[in-house]
Amino acid sequence: MQTETFALRRFSKFLCLLTLGLIFLGALVKSTDSGLSVPDWPTTYGKFIYAYPLNKMYGGIKFEQTHRLLASLVGMLTLLLTIWLLRVRDMPLWVRRWGIFAFVAVVLQGVLGGLGVIYFLPVWLTSLHGVLAQTFLLILIFIAYALSAERHQRGKTQEEGHDGTFLKPALFLMAMIYIQLIIGNVVRHSGSGLAVPDFPTMGWKLIPTFDAAWLHRINAWRFEHNMDPVTMAQVCIHLLHRFWAFLIVISLLWTNKIAYDRCLKNAVIMKTLYWLNIAIILQVVLGASTVLSHEEVYTTTLHVTTGAIVLTLSFIMVLRSAPIKWKQFKSLVFAK
Repeated sequence: MQTETFALRRFSKFLCLLTLGLIFLGALVKSTDSGLSVPDWPTTYGKFIYAYPLNKMYGGIKFEQTHRLLASLVGMLTLLLTIWLLRVRDMPLWVRRWGIFAFVAVVLQGVLGGLGVIYFLPVWLTSLHGVLAQTFLLILIFIAYALSAERHQRGKTQEEGHDGTFLKPALFLMAMIYIQLIIGNVVRHSGSGLAVPDFPTMGWKLIPTFDAAWLHRINAWRFEHNMDPVTMAQVCIHLLHRFWAFLIVISLLWTNKIAYDRCLKNAVIMKTLYWLNIAIILQVVLGASTVLSHEEVYTTTLHVTTGAIVLTLSFIMVLRSAPIKWKQFKSLVFAK
């Protein structure tokens, strides 16, 4: 039993890492505009996905087909995880249910990806596809943590340093980051990534004016760089992404202060917060670099992937700062 549990723990963590790699590949597909390089689904140019010749995987097809192959692998391994969770004796019912949720999510993710191809990548559908990818990753992380030795050990010991004073800001920060990823997906899939092409200024102004002359100046720059004009709505979406990033940094500073006041004795939480700080700093740098490099492919792709890492770390921090019993969690979160 212990050997099986150990193997299941390792497998769940491996699937989390593989899903992060899938998010990287998905971002690379978008960054290289390869989304319609394979124009049919579920087949690849009329062939079964695994029967498509490797020597024909060039250009955008290489990125899109590799993304599909890895996605199918993640789907099959998620099914294996679900079956494994259902078959293990003494596995808590709620963990089994989350295994089923994971499988439903990965199937829905695949369907959304396919529909995006069939309907020529509408903004709302491709954005939903991107958001669900991040949500699916969170589900897998939750399962992996539920199976972890750390959580098992916490169930045997008297926990210290876990209270609503830190849990609430940790939850708030995670919610802010999740909303930012939704905004970021809309920015990417609506073509708003360079709607404001300068940084740290905005349309070459410290304070944007949101008038016709200001928008004309932005579009004049885009014309000089062989880019299509943008609308004021696209500019506002872009600036909302920047503004929300600023709010996240403020929320992070607030979370740091509370952690240093309340959780210095809890090395696990402090270590997670340390890496979260590093990841958010890196994410801000990558965001600025994405604009300044005019959306260079790998800079933009790393920006998306690091966003997933930031969300992951914020969720792990919530899991580590929350009580392991649901009733205690609710009483802390909703306590006045």
